[in-house]
Amino acid sequence: MIATVSRLLAAAALSGALSAAPSEAEAQTTMPPAAVAGSTSTARAAVPFLVGEDLAYDVRFGAIRVGSGRMRVLGIESIRDRMAWHVRFTVSGGTFFYKVNDVYESWMDVVTLNSLRYVQDTDQGSRERERIFEIFPERAIFQEVFKKNRELPSVANPLDDGSFLFYIRTVPLEVGKTYEFNRYFKPERNPVTIRVLRRERIKVPAGTFNAIVLQPIIKTSGIFSEGGQAEIWLTDDDKRMMLQMKSRLSFGSLNLYLRSYKLSATDTTKQENE
Repeated sequence: MIATVSRLLAAAALSGALSAAPSEAEAQTTMPPAAVAGSTSTARAAVPFLVGEDLAYDVRFGAIRVGSGRMRVLGIESIRDRMAWHVRFTVSGGTFFYKVNDVYESWMDVVTLNSLRYVQDTDQGSRERERIFEIFPERAIFQEVFKKNRELPSVANPLDDGSFLFYIRTVPLEVGKTYEFNRYFKPERNPVTIRVLRRERIKVPAGTFNAIVLQPIIKTSGIFSEGGQAEIWLTDDDKRMMLQMKSRLSFGSLNLYLRSYKLSATDTTKQENE
C-alpha cells in the first residue's frame, strides 16, 4: 500500500503533464503558424508563460499530505542550434519507508513548441533511473541516450510528457468539446484525448480562481487510462495555470493542489510559503 501510493505520487507528475491534445483537424488551426516540423522561421510562438514562472503544489492522498510538486520555466536555451524553452517538473514525498524524488525536464522549440529533448531522473525507493531522449522533429525520429543511440520512429510535431502540459495552455478550450490528436513522441501512446467538461470556481491554498475542468485520457494503465476518473483544473484566463488535479482510485484519491505561484522572475505577488 505504501509503495503503491508513492508510485502513484510519481505517476501524478508524469501523467499530469500528459494532459493535452486538440483533435487532428483542430490542431491544424490552433497551432502557431510556424509550428511545423523543421520550420526555419525566427518568430516565437505566442505562449501564456514566461521565464521564471514557478508553480508549487501540495500532493495529498485523501486528506494526508504525502509530498510536494513544482513546475518551473527555467529559461530559454540552445539545443542543436535551436532556441528552446527549458521547463522542469519535480515531485517529492512518500513515507519513512518509501521515498520519491523525481525530476522531469523538457526542452521545447520556441517557434514550434515541438519537443527537442526530454529527461526523466527518477528516484523511487531503492530504484534510481535516468533516461534521456533526444527528439528530432525534422526527421520524425528520437533516440534514447545510453541505449546505443538507436533511432526509433517518432511523429510530426512531437511532444513529451512535460511539453504536453505547456502546449495545452496555448490551445483554445471549449466546454463540451473533445480534443484528440497524435503528437506524443512515442507513436504507440497516441492518440491523447482531452475532454473539456465544465467551468467552475474553486479554492486552493494559493487562492480562489475561476477554472476550466479537463479530463485527460491516455493509452496507459495509470490514473489517466480510459477507465480512469482523473480531472485537471486550469485557470479560466489567458494564463491557464494548473490549479489542481484529482484522481479517484479504488482505495482512495490522489490529488495535487496549487500552493503558491510566481508568473515570472520579477513577480512577487505570490512568494512561496513552505
